[in-house]
Amino acid sequence: MTPINYRIRIEPDKFYHIWNRGNNRENLFYTSANYEYFLRLYAEFLDPVAETYAFCLLPNHFHLLIRTKAFAQSLEVSPTGETSRKANPVSLAFQRLFTAYSQAINIQQHRTGSLFQKPFKRLEVKSAKQLANLVHYIHTNPQRHGITDDFRQYPWSSYERIIIARPSKLKKEEVLAWFKNKENYLDYHTRTINPDELKETIIE
Repeated sequence: MTPINYRIRIEPDKFYHIWNRGNNRENLFYTSANYEYFLRLYAEFLDPVAETYAFCLLPNHFHLLIRTKAFAQSLEVSPTGETSRKANPVSLAFQRLFTAYSQAINIQQHRTGSLFQKPFKRLEVKSAKQLANLVHYIHTNPQRHGITDDFRQYPWSSYERIIIARPSKLKKEEVLAWFKNKENYLDYHTRTINPDELKETIIE
């Protein structure tokens, strides 16, 4: 079996499952304020380059479903005349997010060194069925890992935020459209998804 490449180059106008965890499986989040701060930094750095469809932040890792915005994949020329691709704007945004957040946690926890694993993992999501299954997978993650008895009550995912009528940059209307309506969205989350339907898009 060919190993899955989790380090694919991120391209414009595509859906991706993004995943990362703490270095050496350390926690990323220690308090509610940590989760809130991460989300603020995420909005600051990622909103300009990507749209967010689903997320879940867990103590030592996180999952995101994003769609990249249009950007130019241009080349830069070095003083020696060699050409290379410019830094990918989405990858650069994540790098800045991880750096800013790590600095705060290192101060808070009196630690040094890298907080996140490098590089962060990503897989392209290519079909409507995969998108729906991935939303289910991301939202049910806290229960799957034994963090909560009911993922619906978990505060650091987009599950409930998608169905709340409140202004948000989260692409909630588009997500509900994948399930046709709110009722089907809720019902879909009660199902058990066949692992074979997830294997091309999940990252653990």
